[in-house]
Amino acid sequence: MVVSIRLARLGCTHNPFYRVVVTDSKCARDGKNIEVVGYYNPLAAKDDEKRVNIKLERVKYWLSVGAQPSEPVESLLFKAGLQVKRKGGLSGSYPVDTPNEEQPSNDKEVDGVSPEAVFSIGLQV
Repeated sequence: MVVSIRLARLGCTHNPFYRVVVTDSKCARDGKNIEVVGYYNPLAAKDDEKRVNIKLERVKYWLSVGAQPSEPVESLLFKAGLQVKRKGGLSGSYPVDTPNEEQPSNDKEVDGVSPEAVFSIGLQV
C-alpha cells in the first residue's frame, strides 16, 4: 500500500475548501482516508491564520514511515517551514540543469561572495 499526503476537496461550487489527508494512493480524491492532518482554505486572506492549519508532528510521522506528499501539499509544507524531499531526491518536479562545462566565474568574487552581497549585507573582506 503506497501512502500519500494530498488534498481532498470540500466546499461548494466556486467556494473550495481542502483537507490535507493521508490516504492510500489508489483511493479516490474525496474517498476514504487514513487520517486528516490539516486544512487549507485558498479563499482566506494570505495573512489570515485560518488559511492553512497543518499538524506538523503528524506529517513528520507519516513522512518518516514513507508517505509521499503531492506537489500542492509539498508547497504548503514548505511554506509552513518543513523541508520535504520527494522520492526522486530533489524537492519539486523541475529538472535541475547541470552543464558539463564549468561556467566562467567572476574574478572579483572573494570566497564565493560577490561584491554586491558584500555591500548589501556589510561583510568585511
